[in-house]
Amino acid sequence: MLYKALFKLVFSKLDPELAHYLGMFVIKLFGVTGISKLSQLGSKTKPIQLLGHSFAGPFGIAAGFDKNATAIKELGELGFSHVEIGTVTRYSQPGNSKPRLFRLVKDQALINRMGFNNDGADLVAKRIAKLRASGATLPVIGVNIGKSKVTELADAVSDYAYSAKVLAPVADYIAVNVSSPNTPGLRSLQEIEQLEPILIAVSKESLGKAVLVKIAPDLDDSEVSKVASLVKKLALAGVIATNTTVNREGLLTSPDQVSSFGDGGLSGPILATRSKHVLRLLRTELGVGFAIISVGGVVDTQDVSERLKLGADLVQGYTGFVYQGPMWARKINRGL
Repeated sequence: MLYKALFKLVFSKLDPELAHYLGMFVIKLFGVTGISKLSQLGSKTKPIQLLGHSFAGPFGIAAGFDKNATAIKELGELGFSHVEIGTVTRYSQPGNSKPRLFRLVKDQALINRMGFNNDGADLVAKRIAKLRASGATLPVIGVNIGKSKVTELADAVSDYAYSAKVLAPVADYIAVNVSSPNTPGLRSLQEIEQLEPILIAVSKESLGKAVLVKIAPDLDDSEVSKVASLVKKLALAGVIATNTTVNREGLLTSPDQVSSFGDGGLSGPILATRSKHVLRLLRTELGVGFAIISVGGVVDTQDVSERLKLGADLVQGYTGFVYQGPMWARKINRGL
């Protein structure tokens, strides 16, 4: 209740991207002062053995929140069993021009066209290595990699391979992002003929770490099935489903306001129906032995529990964190 009042009075009036950076500052401040550790009191989940690691629970933070691996420890202390950082690209890049992040408060949703703004694979790898060397207690660390904007689509394989080679030594698992709508042409890499060589190249550089592919909710069912078949063919660890959508149907926010925000990926509860459908389809296609991380439209404990019942091994959220506040993971874990 306190956070929602604060959000209404302060955060909702700030530029969304500025509010995000302010939120990151507060999260790190919580870590320094020890407040984040207090959030774990009265909250205990059953460990999950998956991808060669022990996850403290099923719920983690999706890629996009901690792009540059600057708050991994603190997010873990807030109750997230795993932190998927990134998306990280081979080359550092500023992302798209601002404004590039928008709130749809009536829908508890976000539209972003950040454009993979990040510090680049080399610097992020050094940052995670330094964190691991500190001896701090850390959540499972997933590293989400994408194509650099300056890299031509024809050279995507070598771009992904470089990032994988640099980041694999510090990652617990690698997520291959070919599904963001905010890098020109990126989603075309979900086509099997282009996706297969990327996944093969990343797997070769992964040092045996689990490799998963992150897909868009806008793929049709036949395309989802083809990705599942490729995952089995290449013996990858699994799939993360789903990324943001370019669909704008069913929103409560006025069409004029939505249109004024422009292009970008939509996230929030509106994604839940499609995300759950893709989860069911993937579990049917993959059977047992392959991991599925379900993300998209997750708000509360009931959502997490439902995804687990539908066949997800792990569940992630992001947009709910913006609207629910720093105790979000704790609330979900207590409910579980």
